[in-house]
Amino acid sequence: MARSRESARHWQYAELPGVDLLRAAYVRKTFVRHTHEHFVIAAVAEGAEVFRHQGSDVYVGTGALALVNPDTPHTGRAGVPEGWRYGAVYPLPELVAEIASETTSLRGVPGFVSPVLEDAYSAGLVHQVLRATDEGNALAADTLLRVAVTRLLRLNGGPLPQREVRTAGARIAARARGVLEERMADPPTLERLARELGTSPFALLRAFRDAFGMPPHAWLTDARVRRARRLLDGGTTPAEAALAVGFTDQPHLNRHFARIVGVPPGAYQRERKNVQDARGRLLLPSDTWQNRQRSQTRTYTPTEPENRTPPSSGTDWASVSP
Repeated sequence: MARSRESARHWQYAELPGVDLLRAAYVRKTFVRHTHEHFVIAAVAEGAEVFRHQGSDVYVGTGALALVNPDTPHTGRAGVPEGWRYGAVYPLPELVAEIASETTSLRGVPGFVSPVLEDAYSAGLVHQVLRATDEGNALAADTLLRVAVTRLLRLNGGPLPQREVRTAGARIAARARGVLEERMADPPTLERLARELGTSPFALLRAFRDAFGMPPHAWLTDARVRRARRLLDGGTTPAEAALAVGFTDQPHLNRHFARIVGVPPGAYQRERKNVQDARGRLLLPSDTWQNRQRSQTRTYTPTEPENRTPPSSGTDWASVSP
């Protein structure tokens, strides 16, 4: 991959609510262990990525997809010296469940069985979704996303195992998580937390790692970034969000945010503001705009075949089968 510098854009498209989008090229970038509330569907276009998933390193080469279920701890780094370039969509679990119920026979909560899938067609669909959002082609973006999710679930889908709190250690870990969520801005030490829960520090550490895939301090950093994202989405400044979730200052937030989300909080928020502005323009058109549209209304006579392939797809739509 002939790229000397890294770049990334993390955004949303107003016509695909609840779906995060990413296009990035990384060489030295490393993602620390973290989770997502969304599904991760990432298609590698050049190079290769390696990420830690459920205790093993997983390799994702050109044309393959990385598939990570919600709330599953994982990392990320370059798998080759030249890094990797990829595009990703992050649909909410509710959207994936809706698609699964309509187009597959999966029962229970749907998810992906393997973290890697070698399927160039599905990878191409992911890149086409991103291209469609660039072009403002809402119909193509929504259609291609649903076709991609359906295909991936049929090739690599299954019901997610339901986590049940059975053991004493799992119950202690769940209580510890609740304390950390409630006292995120001023958390206790491991020793104090263990004492409050009636256990020892190392017993708590083992129980928490077994239950959530990472130690309490790493989980807390991940949770702080998640909450900071919600605050940024609501218009809170990065400096205010940093203090609200327990980081010492904005540079502290910047460092951890970029290592988990892939872009700095300021760039993340600017993209969110662009989407909110676009939604406002779509939902509340001005009287001047509406009057102009009425004055320009005329009878349309097609000069090209009506079944022409939409420019953003690059797909033979007649042959697309979810």
